[in-house]
Amino acid sequence: GVEEAAAGLNRYPDRDATRLRAALAGYLGHGLDGTRVWAANGSNEILQQILQAFGGPGRTATGFEPSYSMHPVISRVTSTDWVPAERSGRDFGLDPRAAVEAVRRNRPDVVFLTSPNNPTGTALPLETIAAVAEAAPGMVVVDEAYAEFRREGTPSALTLLEEYPRLIVSRTMSKAFALAGARVGYLAAHPAVIDALQLVRLPYHLSAVTQVVAATALEFADELQSQVKQLRQERDALVEWLRSHGFTVAESDANFVLFGDFTDRSAVFAGMLEHGVLVREVGPPHMLRVTVGTPEEMSAFRDALLQVSDHHR
Repeated sequence: GVEEAAAGLNRYPDRDATRLRAALAGYLGHGLDGTRVWAANGSNEILQQILQAFGGPGRTATGFEPSYSMHPVISRVTSTDWVPAERSGRDFGLDPRAAVEAVRRNRPDVVFLTSPNNPTGTALPLETIAAVAEAAPGMVVVDEAYAEFRREGTPSALTLLEEYPRLIVSRTMSKAFALAGARVGYLAAHPAVIDALQLVRLPYHLSAVTQVVAATALEFADELQSQVKQLRQERDALVEWLRSHGFTVAESDANFVLFGDFTDRSAVFAGMLEHGVLVREVGPPHMLRVTVGTPEEMSAFRDALLQVSDHHR
């Protein structure tokens, strides 16, 4: 498929990405078809197109921080005012009453919810998403970049699309499909939302090669998802291990785990790096984030953490 696409690079790609959108709809299920799915160059272009269509000068967007750092950045790039709201509690979850209150107070044109959240890793209950969708005067975007990693029995916001026509669920092929370099983000929404996004897209925004690479990856979704299942098991084991050693750990439905508490997380970060283990200094100031890897990588992480952390807890 890629060879055929490469041989035809003298021609423009399918500007509507018809085959890819149909394949993405089939992958998502929930009775979706290509008219309810849109694709772009990574989830950041998806977010940008949403804000170009529904945000812009004189309009506002709200998100609940700490969360994905690109939401405010892309809002500002599209001249959309960013009005942050805070997550509450030590676990940095999202209290539905506080979220609804912030939406009613700010009346944003676009609300961003992340499920699971980055950097905390916890999925949102559907009741919280529904409560925000009921209260929001404009669009509600549920960013499900890590959706494939969520724990068994954790539902997707896709189940709410029929009930809430102004709801958008965005996904990416970067994580679970290991296609970060191909840059494929996509969303599911009401057909009228897709029509609005087509007004702001650039002509031929998705290359023929990108489209065929993504569609081919979707054909092998079952094989790729078996790797995801192994990673989820590794993550759950890591959460248990960290808690058994006295660390504070956020519930994780993602491919990473947020853990602490440290008196000096920068010192722990530097110590881990000296042991050849790279973690992330993101989120709350007393926490660190580790991405789940192979069993060998996680063994190296555990050994390094035990050696380094004794001095900083």
